[in-house]
Amino acid sequence: MMGRTIFIDPGRCIGCQACVSACRECDSHRGKSMIHLDYPDEGHTVASLPTVCMHCEDPVAPCAEVCPADAILVTADGVVQQADTTRCIGCANCVNACPFGVPKIDLQAKLQMKCNLCYDRTAYGLAPMCATVCPTGALFYGTVEELKAERPGVQVADSFTFGDVVVKTGVAMVVPADKVQWPVPGGLPIVQINGADVT
Repeated sequence: MMGRTIFIDPGRCIGCQACVSACRECDSHRGKSMIHLDYPDEGHTVASLPTVCMHCEDPVAPCAEVCPADAILVTADGVVQQADTTRCIGCANCVNACPFGVPKIDLQAKLQMKCNLCYDRTAYGLAPMCATVCPTGALFYGTVEELKAERPGVQVADSFTFGDVVVKTGVAMVVPADKVQWPVPGGLPIVQINGADVT
């Protein structure tokens, strides 16, 4: 996991969409949100899960590996960048390769769009827009030590399984200590809502 990164704590998400609104204001993709809110049990609960790019480390960014135009670059500090607008051909290989379902294709622009960890901010020590506005701390930006100091006993996962493949990520997920399976299966967090496990 990266030194300073986003920690996603799905148990704290209230679905307010402040992160989605703030993401639209990021200078690198003004007007379009690169964060998604997923609803794991829509119609039965109001539970929501923020979905940002997990900045895969091992294997290194499957989205970048399958790009035929080398449009997706990975910075030295592990941030998987949004596609270079001068190189992206809109083929959607990255969309199909991402195990977390993060990249989206802007069909009109024929361009891939995804979270780049607000690199225009984080490269200068500022928090990403989404983490800056999250009222409950469901999106926490910092080091694992800072997270554990603020939330004693917290457990985090940065390895997820998809079939036989284990993906190690630069972004981490907070998981309940009594529900931890390493690595976390399927890439979805194991959370409990109203006494029932939701994956």
